[in-house]
Amino acid sequence: MDVSASIPFSHQNNMHIAEIPSFFTPYGGEFCLEQSRALAARGHRVAIISNVQLSIKKSITEFVKLPRNRFWHKADGIDIYQSYMRGVPKAVQWNARRWVKIVESMFDEYVALHGKPDILHAHCCKWAGYAAMLLSKKHGIPYVITEHLPSQIYLREFGDRPREAWQVPLLRTALEQADRVITVSDELVDDLAPIFGREYRHTTVSNTIDTDFFAYRERTPRSGRPYVFCCPAINDRRKGYDVLLDAFSRLNKNTRLLIAGRGTNSDGFRQWIAASPRCADVELLGELDKTGVREMLYRSDALAFATRNESQGLVVLEAVSTGIPVITTDAIPCNTRIDGAVHIVPVDETGAFTQAMNDLMEAPEYDGKPYSQAVADRVSPTIIGEKIEQVLNDAVAYHTI
Repeated sequence: MDVSASIPFSHQNNMHIAEIPSFFTPYGGEFCLEQSRALAARGHRVAIISNVQLSIKKSITEFVKLPRNRFWHKADGIDIYQSYMRGVPKAVQWNARRWVKIVESMFDEYVALHGKPDILHAHCCKWAGYAAMLLSKKHGIPYVITEHLPSQIYLREFGDRPREAWQVPLLRTALEQADRVITVSDELVDDLAPIFGREYRHTTVSNTIDTDFFAYRERTPRSGRPYVFCCPAINDRRKGYDVLLDAFSRLNKNTRLLIAGRGTNSDGFRQWIAASPRCADVELLGELDKTGVREMLYRSDALAFATRNESQGLVVLEAVSTGIPVITTDAIPCNTRIDGAVHIVPVDETGAFTQAMNDLMEAPEYDGKPYSQAVADRVSPTIIGEKIEQVLNDAVAYHTI
């Protein structure tokens, strides 16, 4: 590592926090960056230590061309110490252990440069939470895990008998030994209990969204134009695109559907859409960045999200923040439901989803401004930053008892 290329901190104020995400750009991780910004805005010294396991199946270009050395950079004003690890196909256990070793090494280098943080904040137990446990023991500092992932994502790797998976004892121990565990919804605790149990100190704090960025905007009157639904979600059965497309095809109105998300520009997805009787009214926008998602929402009259399993579903809050209502399912946790703006139907009930879409189209013009404010009052960076700060302070106090 070229230490001369590292980025110095200007000062230390309040807590010194090292954030460790389990995954990060180009594979997501926006929640880690958003929370880091919220904590930095409260005067804390925050850095992200990110090791991303690249998959040759996801992108040969990224696998080949992304840097092979560790390096510093900034995103939204947050210092990031970055590494890209090339994953070995099908070598799950070897990849996991190597990932953890790299993070341990990066953290040791970080401490040598910037001193020992007051606390480690890991995002998702697999494998950042486990790495944070090892680093906590080595350096004698507390750690907190924020868990974002629902059981369906874990079970894809663990199989039908998760308690026999080699990963589970390691991750369960990391949760149980954490000074605090933050779950992004109350429902997530119940969802994960069959895998990891409940023997850990937890509290619920929602993920934050940038409510200033996803700001309210009045839509043009609906008279004389199509009613536009949208769904920005990855191409995954969990997101319920089959239900959404079936429900949309049953509408007899002048409507359009905008779809975006990772995997929605694949040949297979496009062929599937082309086979729909309403394919001419579906617009595929591919994978969008944050600005692209916002512009999609601004083009839309409502979000239609037929998800089957969701730890939180921030896209729901983003949509309401911009000023449009949402139709979604009862898989969405309660802390995402804004009364009057979020309309809930049962999972996999295509008829109910169609009826809800019809009801929205026939409703009077929607005034989304008060609901946008309700989102800001619930999950703005200021609100969530204060809540996370309190949890981290409690963890530091608990660790010293």
